[in-house]
Amino acid sequence: MQGIDLHTHSNISDGTLSPEQLVHAAVEKGIHTLALTDHDSMDGLKIAENIAQALPLNIISGVEISSQWSRPATKKNYAVHVVALNMQKPEPLLALLEQQKQIRAIRAKQICDLLVPLIGEDIYADVITKVEGVADRITRTHIAKTLVEKGYVSRPQQAFDKYIKEGKKAYVKFDGLGLEETIQVIHESQGFAVLAHPTKYDLSATNIRYLIEIFAQFGGDAVELPPAIEPASTRQMVDRMIEQFGLKVSVGSDFHGDNMPWIKLGNIPRVKEGQVGIWESFV
Repeated sequence: MQGIDLHTHSNISDGTLSPEQLVHAAVEKGIHTLALTDHDSMDGLKIAENIAQALPLNIISGVEISSQWSRPATKKNYAVHVVALNMQKPEPLLALLEQQKQIRAIRAKQICDLLVPLIGEDIYADVITKVEGVADRITRTHIAKTLVEKGYVSRPQQAFDKYIKEGKKAYVKFDGLGLEETIQVIHESQGFAVLAHPTKYDLSATNIRYLIEIFAQFGGDAVELPPAIEPASTRQMVDRMIEQFGLKVSVGSDFHGDNMPWIKLGNIPRVKEGQVGIWESFV
């Protein structure tokens, strides 16, 4: 299991390393199996695969999809990310991602428009330079970094807390595909659906358990294990749900480079005895 990282980001989305730099960094870390899972984009995959051909590194096709789910009792929509891995026939998923990209581009412009009366400036032109002019690559991280550079906040998290996270005046919901439909299109692409970082959505323990339950009911394949820094009780809860619903596990650092310097490439949680890794199913 050591040497595997199935959740990483490049500058195709909100990471800071290029796909080429990420591949070389992975080899330096002793990683032999790497999935590039940029947000709603597989545009960096071919670059990574081409570079890795001459290196002792196996690239797994991947993408982190923005999705949503709701509880019947409350009818409130919650955001959730699903990592798709090892697609053998990616065409259905690629078609979905083209739709997701357009949603992402429109959302970024809407956020910047909402910021204008709050900060007195339109920063959209500055934001889009961070993604080489490709609007559908803009994430809230790029907007947060621009707000830091402009002096409106002192650090990226403050930008989220003050302006752009849920409940704040410049927040715009990402209207992604439903959880069940997301899992379905991943399976149509002959890939595996992994519930990404289930404990990082600001959900109550009850809602985390319900999320894992419906993910399993909808046919999800694996759950990403929480990082070692989380409380033991959190890991125990996730482990119990994985066992209860017969799910496999996935391991990933969620590496973003300098955008999240505390997250290290290849730093993954330990798989416990009896848990089955999703990578064991890869062809």
